[in-house]
Amino acid sequence: MKFYLLLLLLISLSGKNTFHASEEKICLNSEEQKLFMLINDYRKTKNLKAISFSAKLTKVAQVHVRDLMDNYHDANKDGCNPHSWSTKGNWTACCYTPDHKQAKCMWAKPKEIAEYPTFGYEIAYFSSDDATAEEGLEGWKKSAGHNPLLINSGIWSKVQWKAMGVGMYKNYGVVWFGETEDVSEIVTCE
Repeated sequence: MKFYLLLLLLISLSGKNTFHASEEKICLNSEEQKLFMLINDYRKTKNLKAISFSAKLTKVAQVHVRDLMDNYHDANKDGCNPHSWSTKGNWTACCYTPDHKQAKCMWAKPKEIAEYPTFGYEIAYFSSDDATAEEGLEGWKKSAGHNPLLINSGIWSKVQWKAMGVGMYKNYGVVWFGETEDVSEIVTCE
């Protein structure tokens, strides 16, 4: 065992390692997987291409729903909406207000958290009970601000989504969209 650890240390110090102990597997729980599929099914009804799954955007989504669940009640007092990020994580905190003055702070989270190379765009959902894929999608479809992201209409009509990440945790669900491809294998959490 000591030899193996020493070998890993030497490989690591040489800078030639292909082993990354810090790489993490991004996996989807059943609701997250359902939400991903439902969004693409909805897009098909509009004759739109399916969006590829992105592990990087999913990492951002999963980090954000946990931050929302644990910390949003504090930010909400200051008029911050659910696209906000708390001061309690390894990211730049920001208060996303209705005037969108802090939008770039949110758009930059995929690069900051998951090394996704371009901006990402988020839709968020809250439920007083556990969040569900069906309820989240139905709410977004009825929302003039969210549905255009789902189906590339309005100000999003010239954008082509090439990556999508999802996160659902307790009362929150979020979806991240990106214009840079990050085709990843969907792994189901055990």
